[in-house]
Amino acid sequence: MAQSTGYGEFLRTLSNGSVHRRFDPYLDIPWDSPEFAVDPSDPRWILPDCDPLGAHPWYRALPEDRKIAIGLWRIANVQKVGLAFESVLIRGMMQYAMRLPNGSPEFRYCLHEMTEECNHIQMFQELVNRIGADVPGMKAPYRATSHFWHLGAYLPVIFFIGILAGEEPIDHFQKSVIREGADRPPVLLRTMEIHIAEEARHISFAHRFLNEHVARQTRLGRGVTSIAYPLIMRWLAGAIMAPPRRLAKEYGIPRKVMREAFWRRDESRAIMREYFGDVRMLAHELGLMNPVSRAVWKACHIDGRPSRFRGEPHRPARVA
Repeated sequence: MAQSTGYGEFLRTLSNGSVHRRFDPYLDIPWDSPEFAVDPSDPRWILPDCDPLGAHPWYRALPEDRKIAIGLWRIANVQKVGLAFESVLIRGMMQYAMRLPNGSPEFRYCLHEMTEECNHIQMFQELVNRIGADVPGMKAPYRATSHFWHLGAYLPVIFFIGILAGEEPIDHFQKSVIREGADRPPVLLRTMEIHIAEEARHISFAHRFLNEHVARQTRLGRGVTSIAYPLIMRWLAGAIMAPPRRLAKEYGIPRKVMREAFWRRDESRAIMREYFGDVRMLAHELGLMNPVSRAVWKACHIDGRPSRFRGEPHRPARVA
């Protein structure tokens, strides 16, 4: 089916951006600079309030050295989860791209994005290595099934919804850390800055891809997609942002605290809802918000107001 007017030009713009504004983790991060060294006693590794565990009263009440140790492990594990997800994205996107016809501008951009994701994998793994924590990444059930997630590329709409479900929480978390303005370790901030800059292209592509491809679905297809959309978002939020049991075991975190932080406290559910403001906005744009799908969003505890624009900070109103 023919592409809509402007889609090809949009893809060429993204591809040109990948050529002229790109990063290399071993050129753009001075890993061996003394300023970028990982100090296991540095209080800047304490988890921020935008982290569900960091916001929990139990964590806040800990002595500083334990907060730092848990923060280092948690941050390293998020990197490990991120690189595992990027590997799924690369495998699935390659399968999708290899089925595209000659001359497709989607093919060129997909290859650019995969190249950037390979760099992100190297960057995340290098940070894990520098921190020195032997973190596993995703929870065991997610790790066991993640070897097959890329097969979702044979259903491109579902696959790209899954891409957004993985990219949006990490992107939102990283932006929240930077917007918070607190002093953070330079090596952490630099990896976040690079990731945010390039993910802006990747997320833009996924949004536009879905606009193009959902419009081609039948009424029944859009109905199924409207239900699958929030379910995939919620499922992958658990895979990406909730740590494995080893964190609680190694640091003596009570089971009740872990349950509350991921995601039974009202405060932690509010954090999770904020991850998906942009994808709720997209669901409205795609015509995927209907009475049944709204009920699913609510049942998954990821309902709420949509963003007014992509990347909008979701901050509560402050009364002077």
